[in-house]
Amino acid sequence: MLEGIDFLNKQMFWVFLAIPLAILWYAFKYKKQTAEFKISSIKGFKTGSSILPKFRHILFFLRLVALGLLITALARPQTVDVSTKTKTTRGIDIVMAIDVSASMLAKDLKPNRLEALKNVAAEFINGRPNDRIGLVEYAGESYTKTPITSDKSIVLRSLRDIKYNTIIDGGTAIGMGLATAVNRIKDSKAKSKIIILLTDGVNNAGFIDPNTASELALEYGIKTYTIGLGTNGMALSPIAQSQTTGQFQYGRIQVEIDEELLKGIADVTGGKYFRATDNRKLKEIYKEIDKLEKTDVEEFKFYNYEEKYRPLVLFAGILLLIELLLRFTIFRSFV
Repeated sequence: MLEGIDFLNKQMFWVFLAIPLAILWYAFKYKKQTAEFKISSIKGFKTGSSILPKFRHILFFLRLVALGLLITALARPQTVDVSTKTKTTRGIDIVMAIDVSASMLAKDLKPNRLEALKNVAAEFINGRPNDRIGLVEYAGESYTKTPITSDKSIVLRSLRDIKYNTIIDGGTAIGMGLATAVNRIKDSKAKSKIIILLTDGVNNAGFIDPNTASELALEYGIKTYTIGLGTNGMALSPIAQSQTTGQFQYGRIQVEIDEELLKGIADVTGGKYFRATDNRKLKEIYKEIDKLEKTDVEEFKFYNYEEKYRPLVLFAGILLLIELLLRFTIFRSFV
């Protein structure tokens, strides 16, 4: 196959084997048709005769070239222009509910739990080009950071802006965070709706029970993946905040995660519970969720074929015409 050209009838190239046979036949015929006689001297003959007989073989050469062009044309050379069009056939809407309580500043993940989560979540978002994603923040209360949108630049910018602040009431209102996420995604027309709920604590705030929120998710067909974030045992966590500088004092305290609650939420809604004890594990969890929730994409390919044999046939015809003209004009006396 030449660069950019394919041949539909490649078997026609076997006909090229006839060209060497034609050359042998021509040489044999020429030798047989050439008469010879011997004389002792040619001094009596006039020299400087026409050189045209020496070029009469050009007629056979033109015929061979024309034959080669016709064989190539019969092989059907063609170029193909391939264009693709993708169509998302099963869109997924995702809301990520993120705990932003002070305990998320614990340094058992590097540089801390919240920053580690933001880094991994950004990779997850970039890997979902065909889905709509929204963000919910919660601590002692909850609110929507970003409605579900297909504009990943908005979601990523909002994700970078997430940080601990004292505006939201302290505590961990898991039920509130889940209920806000459900409210944000419940009216979605997507065929698949999921929530990724992350926390590092126990439900100790808010006026919505987590079990009630999970029942709401079930009612609206929303699958919930829950992630318990934090190492097993003791973790270097903020224990007090300076009133003047706003800086936290850190101490080693016991990690408390209500795993039974998170498992229950996942089980009720058809999701799955994960435990992230370090940065590597957190990354693996998001990769697993990414594999579990694949968006179906159909790819349509359009082929535009352009035949290239016509110029070859035309050129072969011109060569044969030239050969005939030469044969019956200039070389008429020699063939």
